[in-house]
Amino acid sequence: MNKLNKCLSLFLGIVFLLALVGCPKKAVKKEEIPPPPPEEVEEKPPVEVKKPELVLETIHFDFDRSDIRPGDAEILKKNAEILKQYPDVKVTIEGHCCPIGTSEYNMGLGWRRAESAKSYLVKLGISADRLKTISYGEERLVTTVESEYWKNRRCEFKVE
Repeated sequence: MNKLNKCLSLFLGIVFLLALVGCPKKAVKKEEIPPPPPEEVEEKPPVEVKKPELVLETIHFDFDRSDIRPGDAEILKKNAEILKQYPDVKVTIEGHCCPIGTSEYNMGLGWRRAESAKSYLVKLGISADRLKTISYGEERLVTTVESEYWKNRRCEFKVE
């Protein structure tokens, strides 16, 4: 019985070993879920950046002066920003005066005012080649009412 015991022990050992190790498991095939199809993207036309309207504001001056006042400097900054969006546009800066003083003096003052405005725009980055100046002195009055003469002391910006 020794031989039978040995065989039985060996058999039980193998069974025990197999129970410990276990039988190889069947590979479970995990079902793959395909990704959803990509969304159809509508091609949108490029967004057009709307340029501001090409309207340049008038600036005004104190009596017998051609220096740019702080409030008018802000107007010139706005005008410069608009002109930067229209790089091919040229502008004539017209200098005007009230009827106080001689015609000759007012022509010179109107020219100094136009040149002052041009110089300021150039400092803000507008090419001098795009700007020309002219003086009308007191020739093109906005008003003849003496209490409103301040309206005549101005520079207007005309797009060519």
